[in-house]
Amino acid sequence: MADVSVRTATEADAQQLGRIQVDTWRLAYAQVLPEPVLSGLTPDLAAGQWASAITAPPSAQHHVLVALEQQWLVGFAASGPVVDVEPDDPPADTTSELALVLVEPRWGRRGHGSRLLAATVDHARADGMTRGVCWIPEQDEVTREFLVSAGWAPDGLARALDTGAGELRQIRLQTSFVDEG
Repeated sequence: MADVSVRTATEADAQQLGRIQVDTWRLAYAQVLPEPVLSGLTPDLAAGQWASAITAPPSAQHHVLVALEQQWLVGFAASGPVVDVEPDDPPADTTSELALVLVEPRWGRRGHGSRLLAATVDHARADGMTRGVCWIPEQDEVTREFLVSAGWAPDGLARALDTGAGELRQIRLQTSFVDEG
């Protein structure tokens, strides 16, 4: 059995997070994000942003978690209170937003994404959140299938983001953190 775990990210992890984000996005989102966006994202730039998210999060409900296999950092997830609330949404202080869950493709299919997602939900519940939302690129079938298999569902909302180099269409998925038993 593999030695696997999930823990809270530290500042020392920021360089690895930047590298994983850039490498994974360049591979997985080559047909989703405009090329200028991908080429403009560098590991150092991303690492700086992750270092800030780790050392100075906007609130105690913001979390960056990392997945490990033995000594290797293989993926990460970030979440925090929802920022944009839609008119029919529950109160913002009860909703956590999954900002990102990434596992390096070479470490995929080993349960790291599921462990990261479960740990993220555990943190959200501990923070008093009862619901989760996540915006993903409309074309990202892999992430959509992963989240749907974990109990998330598209809620019919979509948005278009201006990347500065083209439009990125996203859909929103949601789930309840309340046990229905």
